[in-house]
Amino acid sequence: MATDCSNLHVNSERLRADFDALSEIGATVGGGVSRLALSNEDLEARSWFADRIEEANLRVKDDEVGNLSGLLSADDPDAKTLMIGSHLDTVPNGGRYDGAIGVLAALECLRRIKETGIKPRYHLEAIDFTDEEGTWKSLFGSSGIVGKISANDISDNLHDNMAFRAALYRAGIMLPELQNARRDPASILGFLELHIEQGKTLHEQQFDIGIVDRIVGRTTYNVVFYGEAAHAGTTTADERHDALQGAAAFIIAAHKRVAEEFPEGVTNCGHVSVTPDSFNVVPAEASLRIEFRHPDTDSLKDMEARLIQLAQDCAGTYRLRVATERVMHRGAERMSGYLARQIENACRAEGIRCTPIASYSGHNAQIMNQMVPAGMIFLPSVDGISHNPREFTDWRHVEIGANVLLRTILQLTV
Repeated sequence: MATDCSNLHVNSERLRADFDALSEIGATVGGGVSRLALSNEDLEARSWFADRIEEANLRVKDDEVGNLSGLLSADDPDAKTLMIGSHLDTVPNGGRYDGAIGVLAALECLRRIKETGIKPRYHLEAIDFTDEEGTWKSLFGSSGIVGKISANDISDNLHDNMAFRAALYRAGIMLPELQNARRDPASILGFLELHIEQGKTLHEQQFDIGIVDRIVGRTTYNVVFYGEAAHAGTTTADERHDALQGAAAFIIAAHKRVAEEFPEGVTNCGHVSVTPDSFNVVPAEASLRIEFRHPDTDSLKDMEARLIQLAQDCAGTYRLRVATERVMHRGAERMSGYLARQIENACRAEGIRCTPIASYSGHNAQIMNQMVPAGMIFLPSVDGISHNPREFTDWRHVEIGANVLLRTILQLTV
């Protein structure tokens, strides 16, 4: 490096003050936070973030999908940009750390670099992405940057999106301009995201930092079993075409098959509805939504094929018909090896114990990695609790993570 940055660290007290102030926006009675994307609370958090950017004498920028950024410019106007950040929106009654830590740490890193007088060779951008959590459309902001959002995605062709369009309009996001949010990949050096793990691995194995090497792919299906309604008392077992039995057998068998054949994969079914929904009628129809995740693209594809075949097998066993519809697919992503090595080097320089780790939840880094090199830093989550008011990361680990992020930025840009 041209400048000695070896002893530069974040201002932990200032970062903590920001965290405490932000946690009050949308605070819930039980200690959680509700800042649903494009809600009043989310817009208030954005305004608060913009104020902090201006206080730091950084430039405020927003784009056509509502992403909000603070910019520290390099001397060369044509320099590439290193983007750093996460999201300020939450799930209903979620935790205080999810997403927010990544945005606040990014801002703090830019503040420290600016106030120390260091001149980065690249532009630095601390970004809050719109609707990461999927209140309206999961990973909306990062998808806009990589060019995968257009007005057609908010049309009513498949779903009623009127409320979504109204929320976008209220936030000043215009449908005809959505595609203009796409960035030129040649203008971006890469993307870094600091985030809590939302799992138990780092906490249980006592690692200070996880370096994400893979983010799971995810596929969601609607599955409907069709049988025949009949009297529950007078129809014998061998006469029944019980749609719910077929659905129940499929759910149990799907969990068993994934555990036995895809040990790195997971599956979940959280919604089942039955028609005619009466305790004394054999169910004529049972519909469910099932998702499955795997950090390897080929394995995810194999899981999908085997589970769809399993649904057909279960339908045959119970003398039913079955229909399957894929409603969402997001491929697995392998993070940039170069950025992972830079993060590892930063951990070594800081004397931090780190480990490679796979992410089983989706993140903006997963989307950004489709266009530019992306790296991700995980912090331990106590007991793996997340999307819950009891979500907690020890402040010592927040400070460690922010300093690893800062050192990584400096390694890449100074």
